[in-house]
Amino acid sequence: MYKRFLLILLLVFVSVRWVFAEVNCDGKSGDALFDCLSSQIGDLNKSLEMSVAATKPLESEISKLSAKIKQIQGQINEATKKQKQTEIDIKIRGEKVAEQYEILSVKLREMYKRLRSRPLWANLVANKGLGEIRRELAYRQDTNDKDRQVIVSLVNEISSLEDDKKKLEVQRQQLAKLQTELDKQNNFFLGEVKKAKAYQSDLTNKIAQLSSKQQQLLAEKLGSLNLPTSLGGGSLSCVDDRKIDPGFGNGFAFFTYGIPHRVGMDQYGANGRAKAGQSAEDILKAYFDNFEFITGKEGETVKVNGKNEFGQTFNNESMNIEEYLKHLHEMPPSWDNKALEAQAIAARSYALFEQKSKGFLYPSQQDQVVKKEINSQRWIDAVNATKGKIIAQGGNPVKAWYASTSGGYTFNSGDIWSRNTSHTKRLRDANGDVSGFGDLQGKAYGKDSPCFYSAQGYRSAYNKSAWLKSEEVADIVNVLMLAQNDSGTQKHLSQPDKPNPDGDETWNQDKVKEELKTRKVNPYSTISSVSVSVDFGIGKVTTVSISGDAGSKNFSANEFINYFNLRAPANIQIVGPLFNVEKR
Repeated sequence: MYKRFLLILLLVFVSVRWVFAEVNCDGKSGDALFDCLSSQIGDLNKSLEMSVAATKPLESEISKLSAKIKQIQGQINEATKKQKQTEIDIKIRGEKVAEQYEILSVKLREMYKRLRSRPLWANLVANKGLGEIRRELAYRQDTNDKDRQVIVSLVNEISSLEDDKKKLEVQRQQLAKLQTELDKQNNFFLGEVKKAKAYQSDLTNKIAQLSSKQQQLLAEKLGSLNLPTSLGGGSLSCVDDRKIDPGFGNGFAFFTYGIPHRVGMDQYGANGRAKAGQSAEDILKAYFDNFEFITGKEGETVKVNGKNEFGQTFNNESMNIEEYLKHLHEMPPSWDNKALEAQAIAARSYALFEQKSKGFLYPSQQDQVVKKEINSQRWIDAVNATKGKIIAQGGNPVKAWYASTSGGYTFNSGDIWSRNTSHTKRLRDANGDVSGFGDLQGKAYGKDSPCFYSAQGYRSAYNKSAWLKSEEVADIVNVLMLAQNDSGTQKHLSQPDKPNPDGDETWNQDKVKEELKTRKVNPYSTISSVSVSVDFGIGKVTTVSISGDAGSKNFSANEFINYFNLRAPANIQIVGPLFNVEKR
């Protein structure tokens, strides 16, 4: 009977015992963990309800919710992982208990045999002395006590295991329920991301619906700014409008970081890096990707054809690459010699790529600015110090783009133009982390450029500034809302101070308001604040937030830029993906 009872207890003991492992959910475990996870799932449910109620899901919010799902999933995965390890440990422990049981069984059998073969009184009589009798009784008592303790310990432990086993089943059901709910949430948010991207695609399509003549107008406005693509085009003329009084009170100005085109080496950034102790090779490695330095190109020849910005004409003139570089005027020769050397290597690579690609080079910013006159001695020293050296892929020169001012970030060629290139890269061009505009303006290597942070364009009527009145910003926002509501109105939405590019009527501020009202959209008359949300990882504004007498609204940055540039007066423009708004 006793052996049978122990055997039953042992079988229960070797069944799986579950003690829920601690999981990283604010340091909670067991029931507290499930409460924590359930609470987070509940929070997601609330977010789901809010998202369903929203008319236009914001991808930034969805990204945060997806990150939360990923965090909870990781916690559940960790719990499952530790559960499996616990089950392995229990199996090992069960095997040890089985061994203990066998030893105890052997002892019990021996004791049973002794008791059956010879009664205790007979053993006592057979003893020769009282001392030996006491020792025998004491030994048997001690052995029985130890055996009793082992049995009691097993009974208590198995009793605890029975409770834990029930708890295990409940917790497994909870875990399965949580996983099912989390999968449901994850599938929902994946769907929301898809919707958000479809929404963004729809916005892109709406922007693409601008007429070809409106697109031409945008190009003409940008061209009228005369922004040089590199320093070879002459001195930069960017002005800090914060110091200009336009002659009216409340107003806004849109300050862009950098000027086109922000691909490849930032010339002001290269000089900043050189001042920080970086070599020419280090500078080029910062701005370009997937390349090697090779030498021996000093014997190559290029042809120069066309007119430069200074009225000089080259008639398909053949020049040795090193001689060509000595006539190059793309960086102030007074700059740090390591920046000059980086410029020489980049320019040599660019020239050899274009020579191979189209058979000649323009002497202007269409390619690189060269003059009839040889540059200064400091520049010639940089050319000589890098003689025949280029950056290349597979032994071939790469098109090593560069620009005067990237505004703290560079981009892959596909971000700016139509095709990605493996040697260009997205780069946060700063000495340290950037979490805000203050960080960027203090840490960017190219911060010394006058075009690093500047409002572009001006009107002579307002002291040649880019400041816009509150009602003018309201008009731009109204135009954007009208285009969103009815894309067929876009031919009427160009800037009112120039002829309509489509030959149609351009609607003024009042007409745009009327058209919004007929579509049951409340227009703005005044704007009280404009702010931007920025991804400082890649250097792009993601959302523009507007507040005014018609409430608060958010707009996609790409959409806002396009309609701002289309509607803003004169040649006032936002000329890049990263910008800030100043208020006076």
